[in-house]
Amino acid sequence: MESGTITRLEVQKRNDQRVNVYLDDTYAFSLTLDEAIKLRKGQVLSADDVKALRNDDDVIKAVDRAARFIAYRPRSEQEVRQNLKDKDVDEAVIEVAVERLHGLGYLDDQAFAAFWVKDRNTFKPTSPRALRYELKQKGIAEAIIAEVLAEIEAGDAAYRAAEGQARKLRGKDKETVRTKLNGFLQRRGFSFGDARTAINQLFQELEDTDPDYFASDDAGDGQGDWAVD
Repeated sequence: MESGTITRLEVQKRNDQRVNVYLDDTYAFSLTLDEAIKLRKGQVLSADDVKALRNDDDVIKAVDRAARFIAYRPRSEQEVRQNLKDKDVDEAVIEVAVERLHGLGYLDDQAFAAFWVKDRNTFKPTSPRALRYELKQKGIAEAIIAEVLAEIEAGDAAYRAAEGQARKLRGKDKETVRTKLNGFLQRRGFSFGDARTAINQLFQELEDTDPDYFASDDAGDGQGDWAVD
């Protein structure tokens, strides 16, 4: 690790937020503008000083990368760690960066889990079972998962999911609609019972409010094996 006297501090042409540091007239490393203003020409840096400055800069870069990653949507801590690891960031740097991100309020698995469940319930109603699996895959602790799923009602979510999907099935016969909705709800992780109840409820409401929804040549009352006892 080199050491020496700072002979030049030069703002980069391609990035005016970074400064090149020259030791004994030779380029040594670069720092953010905020860190570089703490240095001065003529200052002597030991090898340990240079190592510390570089390590701090690596952490700053990792935090910046993570912040850009989080900017697209909230992320779990595990997602951020994996993203930095994929960019070949040193494990020790990741640890410090994650700690700093927590301190800045950018990382909060409780808030992330709440966001994930709310977003799913709003735009893609999903069963609690499927949500639990998704959150576990993102590294969320079981205690947090249990808390954010405590108020999720599977039957209501199943109905809303079926209602949204049914808009695409207008004009088909009842049996086709029932089969497709059942498969759809099963893929969303809903139980057979929740799917049956939701579909029966939806069919009843469609027949009451939109009598032309189903194909006119459909026979029977549409309940069949799905009738509620």
